[in-house]
Amino acid sequence: MSVKTFRPLTPTLRYLTVASFEEITKTKPEKSLVKIRKKTGGRNNMGRVTARGIGGGHKQKVRQVDFRRNKYGVEARVAAIEYDPLRTAYLALLEYTDGEKRYIIAPIGLKVGARVVSGPEAPADLGNSLPLKNIPMGSSIHNIEFTPGKGGQLVRAAGGLATLMSRSEGYAQIRLPSGEIRKVKEDCYATLGQVGNTDHENVVIGKAGRSRWLGRRPLSRAIAKNPVDHPMGGGAGKTSGGGHPVTPWGVITRGFKTRKKVKYSNRYIVTRRDGRAMKMR
Repeated sequence: MSVKTFRPLTPTLRYLTVASFEEITKTKPEKSLVKIRKKTGGRNNMGRVTARGIGGGHKQKVRQVDFRRNKYGVEARVAAIEYDPLRTAYLALLEYTDGEKRYIIAPIGLKVGARVVSGPEAPADLGNSLPLKNIPMGSSIHNIEFTPGKGGQLVRAAGGLATLMSRSEGYAQIRLPSGEIRKVKEDCYATLGQVGNTDHENVVIGKAGRSRWLGRRPLSRAIAKNPVDHPMGGGAGKTSGGGHPVTPWGVITRGFKTRKKVKYSNRYIVTRRDGRAMKMR
């Protein structure tokens, strides 16, 4: 995977980069596995804007991805690697021996024609889905379940990689991409390998119009507004008012902790992402 750059024939092309899509083998999605995505424009059922900066954008279809991998013991062949407009990772189209087709997140190195399988008896090979108790220590994993049978919820974005650290007392300790070490029940399933499309972080939007294609509308800076519209607005010249940055509704931003101090899931965090050990309350 790599990114494409352009000669600066216009100001737009000077910094713009796009994915090369060299791994993509199929350009149109499987019709039986997609549905139309209706856009809201950031408005609720009353027609009022509840999320700013949303609107427009290209038409998109939702790919129904199999995060559960619950066809245990049934082998599948990778039929294609496809693009998904609603996520950063690529998808792999699987064709099972019984004729069923499903999408999964495509890990690095998974090629068309490869064979994958899921279940407790599956070998620990790339793309296979196994319970954490059957995965070798130190393995790279993704699409990790948080609750057994619910389907993968952790490590699904492009380039995502978690590491299985240890197992004890029915729990597996996993190092997440953020650096956090967390306990997960060893009966939960995970997929071997690292999520593909690792160069997604190197893509530069390059121009405002490209953000509009993605359904992102512009937002005005706070200090460019009037005091009636924003707490940080107004004043002669550029100034933030000398106070802490806040939202239009006065809520503190940039450093304001939103996680509850007393939370049920704290007991599963061994090491926080900043390197500190989690204190139980």
